[in-house]
Amino acid sequence: METKDAIFNRRSCREYTEQKVSHEILEDLLHAAFSAPTAVNAQPWEYVVIDDEAILRKIRSKLNFANYNAPAAIVVCGNSNWGLKGQDKDLWICDCSAAMENMLLLATDMGLGSLWCGIFPIESRMQQVRDILRMPKNVNPLGLMYVGYPVKKQEGRSRYNEKVIYWQQYDPDRKHRTKDKPVVGHYS
Repeated sequence: METKDAIFNRRSCREYTEQKVSHEILEDLLHAAFSAPTAVNAQPWEYVVIDDEAILRKIRSKLNFANYNAPAAIVVCGNSNWGLKGQDKDLWICDCSAAMENMLLLATDMGLGSLWCGIFPIESRMQQVRDILRMPKNVNPLGLMYVGYPVKKQEGRSRYNEKVIYWQQYDPDRKHRTKDKPVVGHYS
């Protein structure tokens, strides 16, 4: 698959088969994460890979927003001891987001389903994940990526919207964009 195809075909998957994801595939996803750009090459990221059903059940039971049946998950974290300091201290968020996106795109390329469940910046969610995975306070879970084999293949979609694109400079006089009305629950 071409990079462009992976980007345009990536979808959030919320239903997975019971088929396990091999450690080799999980390692490939991690290699993709480590290939992401990082500010000043700080590499403030750490990853917790989970394919133990008991731990996955605990995550699902404690985190309502993350109650999906994927056979594996990767939690992307920023370690504040390794990140930049001062005014640049929050750039770990960008670094870890780029790493997450790399994994999501590779999962798509490999025919896998994946889902990014946001954890940061909601402190209660962060603490629940820290407690379950025994993380110290300086490790900030950004998001959890579920990965597995999708029950059904979904067509890709782009949300391209020319109303939110400005060329050369921002136009503060342009009327605000209109957005599709949200669907109750998740998009299908």
